[in-house]
Amino acid sequence: MKRFGLALLAVVLLGMGTAADAAASAVAAIEAHRHLGVASCANSVCHGASQPFRDSNVQQNEFAIWQEFDPHARAYQTLTNKASQDIARKLGIGDPTQAKVCLDCHADSIAADKRGERFQISDGVGCESCHGGAELWLNAHADKDVAHADNLAKGMYPTDRPVERAQLCLSCHMGTKDRMITHRIMGAGHPRLSFELDTFTWLHPHYKIGEAWNRRKGEWNGVRDWAVGQGVAAENLLDLVVDERAGWQGIFPELVLFDCHACHRVMSGKQWGPRQGTGLGPGVVRLNDANLVMFRHVLAPVDADAAKSLLEQTRALHKATTQSREATFTAARRLRATVDGLLAKVAAFNYGPENLDAILASIEADAKRGEYRDYASAEQVAMAAQSVVVAFENDGKVDADRAAVLRARLDALYETIKNEDAWSQQRFNTALSALRAAAP
Repeated sequence: MKRFGLALLAVVLLGMGTAADAAASAVAAIEAHRHLGVASCANSVCHGASQPFRDSNVQQNEFAIWQEFDPHARAYQTLTNKASQDIARKLGIGDPTQAKVCLDCHADSIAADKRGERFQISDGVGCESCHGGAELWLNAHADKDVAHADNLAKGMYPTDRPVERAQLCLSCHMGTKDRMITHRIMGAGHPRLSFELDTFTWLHPHYKIGEAWNRRKGEWNGVRDWAVGQGVAAENLLDLVVDERAGWQGIFPELVLFDCHACHRVMSGKQWGPRQGTGLGPGVVRLNDANLVMFRHVLAPVDADAAKSLLEQTRALHKATTQSREATFTAARRLRATVDGLLAKVAAFNYGPENLDAILASIEADAKRGEYRDYASAEQVAMAAQSVVVAFENDGKVDADRAAVLRARLDALYETIKNEDAWSQQRFNTALSALRAAAP
């Protein structure tokens, strides 16, 4: 698959329970079996080859790629640097390489009694952090005669399924009630979190999607991954909002759930302006609704009426946050039920080349209404635009010359969000219009 710009990106839905519960279930599934350690996968005849195998369903050099290029491999080492040590000192949690709140996302933080002889916590976010404890499927998954479904039944995590992959990734890259990067942690110096499933899937891939992959696991659809990821992230946000323990800290709500730039901006800027999607006036701290905004665009080719309803319910949630905790919970639960009811429809939808313009048109219409006054939403738009542009190429809707123009305009769009402290809605909207004008 062709990927460019900042980074490049058979759905089975978990139809029961909340997103937070699903994320907790994803972590539970990863931790269900003994973790044998990265070394168990690194043999030259397993995934540690220096070059791809010619007659294999997989490249066999995944370990080498992970070790050299994937930041997950260095996640534990990050905890040893000065910035991490400073954060830990400010939080009063001691050595970050020993603190569970850090290890949960910077390492394969499996319980001691679930660690095999070759397991090392210093390996960082290794194979089994995402693929699950390998004690039952390590040998079987190397056998070409063993079906993928059989490996899943033995504890391999279904990372090929967008919903389940989103639930697992978001458990760290967004946070759940048990794995939250709180405002307190960010106040101590932790970077702001930003995640989009399709883009982040292709940031540092250690596998290729081809005929063999599709035959075993079903056809890959990057735009559908983007769409599903937005829905799961929206559910995750709403579940945290109504969680009495995770969503509230004393008399304050958990501020990490709100838009950072609603507060963290130059005091003398006088830059406030209305946003139709919130209905709020100046001086009101607002929820970070970027994923809810994007889920409306997800729905553009699927159900336009549902997209309008989602906008109304999102506005109702914003208004409820100015009234009371009870009103906020009621509005959030109603909106959460709406998203949940639509997610299966989105996951089953065939996002093909005929649907892409509807998505871009919906995104551009929001730009004209001033919806990207919030940096977080614009950031998500850039990643969405990338997924759509890649789909144009993969679906053969553009020739080489048009593709080059689209790539250049996508890069120009990313350039406008490169520095959040120098964010300009006008520059972003201009770049977005130029990208849309070049689209087929």
